[in-house]
Amino acid sequence: MTNVVLVGTLDTKGVEYGWLRERLLRTGVEVIMVDTGIMGDPRVPADVPREAVARAAGTELPELRAAADRGAAVTAMARGAEATLLRLHAEGRLHAVLAIGGSGGTSIATRAMRALPLGVPKLMVSSMASGDVAPYVGSSDITMMYSVVDIAGINSISAPVMANAVEAAAGMAKAFERASRELRRPARLGTGSRPLIAASMAGVTTIGVDAARGRLTELGYEVLVFHVSGAGGRTLETLAGQGIFAGVLDLTLSELADDLCGGILTAGPDRLSAAGRAGIPQVVSLGALDMVKFGPLETLPERARYRRVHVHNPSITVVRTTPAECAELGRRVAAKLRVATGPTAVCVPLRGLSTLGAPGGTYHDPDADRALFSALREGLRGSSARLYDYDTHINDPGFGRAAADRLHAMIGAAAAAA
Repeated sequence: MTNVVLVGTLDTKGVEYGWLRERLLRTGVEVIMVDTGIMGDPRVPADVPREAVARAAGTELPELRAAADRGAAVTAMARGAEATLLRLHAEGRLHAVLAIGGSGGTSIATRAMRALPLGVPKLMVSSMASGDVAPYVGSSDITMMYSVVDIAGINSISAPVMANAVEAAAGMAKAFERASRELRRPARLGTGSRPLIAASMAGVTTIGVDAARGRLTELGYEVLVFHVSGAGGRTLETLAGQGIFAGVLDLTLSELADDLCGGILTAGPDRLSAAGRAGIPQVVSLGALDMVKFGPLETLPERARYRRVHVHNPSITVVRTTPAECAELGRRVAAKLRVATGPTAVCVPLRGLSTLGAPGGTYHDPDADRALFSALREGLRGSSARLYDYDTHINDPGFGRAAADRLHAMIGAAAAAA
């Protein structure tokens, strides 16, 4: 039996959820309706009523109503929805999740979705989906679909949008239900025949990282590459914290530059922390710390307009980091690596940190790079992290292979010592 779980507020969106359930049943799947409403009466019956959802959050519905605090109530029902979906998944009764909503409904449903393992189909139809969806998606694989109009009745625009969502959810659920146990249980990543390696990459470090990835593949690893787009770095950190990687090859750290300088692709202050906390062997480099990423050229902040500016593509404009910024980045990288509990090495490409920063490139600036290297060396002095200089740039394939070989050796040594 293939089940699609619907999660939503059946008091305010009951008519729409009833429409979704009817359409889903026509596709041949079964439906489990979870009610996360709070105040009004449900417009359609639920398989998991709101009272049960509230209890799953450790509270009671009358208490939430009496408190008359919408924010606290939404948070509690989101917590209860999360517990409910995890239970249904553990029971093998959840093959896809579909939800619709505005800001409140999206907040509740996506919190529950984020708790599910990667690979479980998750589809959110939301009026919030055309803006910044990072708070809703996080580091999960939620699919966001823009509702175009608000979720307020079935009309000539909402009907085809939601019909597409129904077919997508049903199709994903059927495929997921048919999949083998190994493919359906992605939380078991890292238990296969090839150990997993996480690698970070940007377009300006692709050549070097690809060389490293090729070498690690030859050595018997499966390499998962994360684009340093903010979300990519956060996902790398989340998975590293779960301990599924045999090692981390973190050659591209541009998200740290964005975090320092106000760029748009920051992964937050905890970037470059999880592998060290988990004791995972890590080889780190300084890829793309020679730039900060902003949006389209016309959106460039005034403070950045008089610096070396490069239009990377119509959506991304990059600005060269200054010697002072590079020195601070060196100190920040060193501070993070000093406290690592596992084997840590830093590979320093002395001749450039990106395609733009290599000799002859727009951002080639030996003085700024030296400020970075000097602050890094000083910050790592006396620590267990090892630093290795390479007289080349980061996109020299030989550099990538050398970094891969070094990580392989560290993993082997760590395994032998265990």
